[in-house]
Amino acid sequence: MKKILLSSIIVIIGIVFIGRLSYLQLFSFSPNQIMEDPAIKAVYDYPERGYVYDRNGKLLVGNQPAYDVMVIPRETKSLDTLEFCGLLKISKEDFVKKMKRARRYSTRLPSVLVPQLAKEDYAGLQEKMRKYVGFYIQKRSLRDYMTNGAANVLGYISEVNEADLRANPYYRAGELKGRTGIEKQYEELLRGRKGVKYIQKDRFNRDIGPYKNGKIDTLPELGKELHITIDKELQEYGERLMHGKRGGIVAIEPSSGEILTMISGPTYDPALLVGRERSKNYTKLHYDSIAKPTWDRSLLAQPSPGSPFKTLNALVALQENVIEPETKIRCYNGFYVGKNKKGCHCGGGMRNLNSGIFESCNAYFAGTFRKIYSKYKTTDEGMDVWEKHMKSFGLGNYLGTDLPTGAPGRIPDKSYYDRAYGDNRWASSFIISNAIGQGEVAATPIQLANMTSAIANRGYFYTPHMIKKINGTTNIDPKYTERRYTTIDKEHFEPVVEAMANVYRHGTAKWLKIPDIEIAGKTGTVENFTRIDGERVQLTDHSIFVAFAPVENPKIALAVYIEHGYYGARYAGHIASLLIEKYLKGEITRKDLEKRMLDKTLEHEYAKPFSGEPFKINEYVW
Repeated sequence: MKKILLSSIIVIIGIVFIGRLSYLQLFSFSPNQIMEDPAIKAVYDYPERGYVYDRNGKLLVGNQPAYDVMVIPRETKSLDTLEFCGLLKISKEDFVKKMKRARRYSTRLPSVLVPQLAKEDYAGLQEKMRKYVGFYIQKRSLRDYMTNGAANVLGYISEVNEADLRANPYYRAGELKGRTGIEKQYEELLRGRKGVKYIQKDRFNRDIGPYKNGKIDTLPELGKELHITIDKELQEYGERLMHGKRGGIVAIEPSSGEILTMISGPTYDPALLVGRERSKNYTKLHYDSIAKPTWDRSLLAQPSPGSPFKTLNALVALQENVIEPETKIRCYNGFYVGKNKKGCHCGGGMRNLNSGIFESCNAYFAGTFRKIYSKYKTTDEGMDVWEKHMKSFGLGNYLGTDLPTGAPGRIPDKSYYDRAYGDNRWASSFIISNAIGQGEVAATPIQLANMTSAIANRGYFYTPHMIKKINGTTNIDPKYTERRYTTIDKEHFEPVVEAMANVYRHGTAKWLKIPDIEIAGKTGTVENFTRIDGERVQLTDHSIFVAFAPVENPKIALAVYIEHGYYGARYAGHIASLLIEKYLKGEITRKDLEKRMLDKTLEHEYAKPFSGEPFKINEYVW
């Protein structure tokens, strides 16, 4: 009986073992296992990367053919290195370094030896490749730009590095990947999926045909076609206006949250980061620590918002019922904090909400700010309420856009001031600079544009985004089509919108009128301090301007931020009015203003010698 039981167990184990081996041999397939088999070679078929179009169907990014010289280190044989390097147009030292890197990656798997050969180099090399065993040419596509603008929007692609290979097994050495912008955010859609053919080899390492008759080969899948929300003509026009200037511009369609233009100045031609010169060009751009052309100011710059922030303090005060539109506050060419007088340029006199906004009266908003906090028993309670209202406009946090970079800006809370002054040891007078958009508050250009869009919509906004269509369909993430409401009731927006319209009619931007277009806006002049050799030094003011148009049924809301651009209406205001006219009319009627903005630069301001650190934000700026 024991012998029968033992024999049965052995037979069952044998059957299971044989069955498993048969399954693995006949049915199971693991790409990793096959890649480890020296008798099988994988040949990849790379699809074209997806095309990118603007909102009107104009092509922004296509593809152009390129050729990589590949190497499988263990298959190489002795060769005339000098002759080969001459054909590849690289030095012998560079060749040796690249071969060492390929061996480190894998002796059996292909690596890129020389990427992105030009067509003329490929033609001469192709005829002689048979002489160089273990090397072959692989065709792929590189980006081909139909615009010399939008570099910060579109981003660029580059070869994967070791960290990429460890993080994602999809990639192989030498493949390309999106690094910034749309290329990075929508990498999986744009890259498609590469196909693979498995080739069986004999014991002499010769190809003898498809492995398993090609049953496990896969076909490539083309990259998806993307339509983004950017207006190509408006983007290119805005970048021309920003020539010789530093700053950021963001324009949004209020009714959808679609980003119409997103400009960072200075910028660069995206074609510079394509081809064999990409690495050299990128190094030059990236290490320009003065102009910072690769640093996207539209998403990352966090200046004080300045006077445009007064519109939000007005809305909070109306919502909290501490003022009415007719409430008046006297301006004594400034206002007092204790015995210290803070200046104002509105001319003094009695101000209500309307004149307080269109004349940009600091005293009116200092008084309004105090009223918000005086409503509550403690400063902490007042701070909590104020913070909640401000953050409902998308300030002080990431907006949740479909962009791979950004900055949160700053809406300070009570813990921020507790750390600075101590718990219960500060009052609204300590933070009064927040009343006029200076001090501790900070906002990125995209946040300012979104804030303006919320005012244009009278109380709600859509999450700003770049994606419009994927392969021709509008089936995008629902979060980009859902309204996000502020904490301010709709009826409180009309007096603020009317005051912003008066900024153009007879206020601080009265000389920026556009024929036949009603605009609502707000100028901002942000004082700019730094420390030089330990001394507090004032530099030229930053120029900020926000606006939307038309006032009824707005089609565009935008924010313009110009570093060292003097007062708000001077550079930012002029540029904003030109962009609005270009978008709504399709042409510019004020040719003299256009020529002035295209020709004028601020290089003389940026050339002023100083080497300091930005002045600390918790020290008040006026």
